Amino acid sequence: MSLFIKKPLEQLLAQGGDSEKGLKRTLGPVNLIALGIGAIIGAGLFVRTAAAAGDAAGPAVVVSYIIAGIGCAFAGLCYAEFASMIPIAGSAYAYAYVTMGEFVAWIIGWALVLEYALASATVSIAWSEYLNNLLGGAIPYQWCHSPMETSLSGVQGIVNLPAVFILAILTLVLIKGTQESARLNAVIVFIKVSIVLIFIALGWGFINDGNYTPFVIPEGTVGHEAWNRH
Repeated sequence: MSLFIKKPLEQLLAQGGDSEKGLKRTLGPVNLIALGIGAIIGAGLFVRTAAAAGDAAGPAVVVSYIIAGIGCAFAGLCYAEFASMIPIAGSAYAYAYVTMGEFVAWIIGWALVLEYALASATVSIAWSEYLNNLLGGAIPYQWCHSPMETSLSGVQGIVNLPAVFILAILTLVLIKGTQESARLNAVIVFIKVSIVLIFIALGWGFINDGNYTPFVIPEGTVGHEAWNRH
């Protein structure tokens, strides 16, 4: 049997239309939009943007966002096209199975599993750091870092308890059901979007045109030396 054998679209549609074997559809348009926004607005928006602008690229960092936005738009259009052609569960795995074959779909499926697992671990570690900073460093180093990490003073981490805690809580929410996790996600998305809008509204009056010169830092300039004079 060929590794690149493709599953007929009719067969996938028939399997997806089998209500006895398929998952119950409980998410509406609002839930799906909230899930998309939740995936887009991550921790990096609140932390890495300032670091990239202040310590690396300067005002020209907006060019990166424009390029990334165009790339995301094309990816979204591709997914929209696939979703209209193959309206079943499975995402990129199902789309690849129909268009490129079983082997490619298998690789994409495991890549997605690895992506979501690593993303969850990364976000939980970031959340742990935010929580400890919010508490003024009240959590001892060894209980908020992994055994592979050692502080400058020589203290070795044991286990990242806040990260384990948040992963356990969210796992229980997911086990509880899709609707419950969608509601929690909607609340979190509302908070994140509100923070972004409030930041824009309050920060608009502090815009200084001088900070945009030079827009592209001169070659050889290190960090923020070129634009933080204003």
